[in-house]
Amino acid sequence: MGITTSQQIQRYYELYKDNDVTFTKEVTAAIDLLPKLIFFKCIGSQWPCLICSASMNGARLFATLNETFYEQIKKSGNIIQIRFAFKQEDKNDPLSFYISSKVTGFTPYGKTDKDINFLTTLYTQKPPDSFIEIIGGLLDATMDSQKRKEDRIVITADIARELALKMKETVINIEQVPRKCLIRDLSYSGAKVILIGIAKYLINKPALLKIWFEDSKEAVVVPGLILRDEEVSGRKDVTALAIKFDENRIPIEYKMRINQYLKHPVKLAVSSRQVDPSKHPRTNGKKT
Repeated sequence: MGITTSQQIQRYYELYKDNDVTFTKEVTAAIDLLPKLIFFKCIGSQWPCLICSASMNGARLFATLNETFYEQIKKSGNIIQIRFAFKQEDKNDPLSFYISSKVTGFTPYGKTDKDINFLTTLYTQKPPDSFIEIIGGLLDATMDSQKRKEDRIVITADIARELALKMKETVINIEQVPRKCLIRDLSYSGAKVILIGIAKYLINKPALLKIWFEDSKEAVVVPGLILRDEEVSGRKDVTALAIKFDENRIPIEYKMRINQYLKHPVKLAVSSRQVDPSKHPRTNGKKT
């Protein structure tokens, strides 16, 4: 993750404090949540739990409860401490912290096992900045992907390094045939790639763009449709393909990486709209 300022964290809190995030498998992977290391405490006792969803105001979780728990929760005034844990890049120890919370409701999960409960909680204090940064960054990427879907990042060698792109590993699958390609530009809504091939046989074909990043063990796979082609000067056997992504299937991790780049204060988001060359010298005054 990039450096997030205190002003940005406060902005996340003000904008998204009431927004709930459901921890699906995709979301869990995107934010590096470590479900097996999550639990809550109540008067010294530790209880395993499964986080279902969370916001910056509270969390909802599943847990197996018994009479001991109910005795302790009564003594504590319904107060528990939820432990969150996230994987840290290049570190063996996870990022972990506790958020003091008040249990506001218990709902038995199903009719056969009354010990399994769905707990609703409200935080008794503002969550740590690290939590706001993680949840806020996820929500901001989702919102921003709708507002700035046409803004394009033109990929140069420097920008590829800033994005941690493994350019030589990029592959596009067209009709289940993998083809090596180079990324020319990226946006929330699509991409342009260069590859060897005859364009007329590729237009209107579904495609899977597999993008590798230096800090990821798996490729980010983005499905889409090849809309059009452009000539590459001096090469009849090489074509540039414009891909429109399937909006409903764009991975959250991809949105977060694009958002991180576009929002970074020292990096330039090269837009498909006209830009002011005096403010954005890296565009060299050209409309992209």
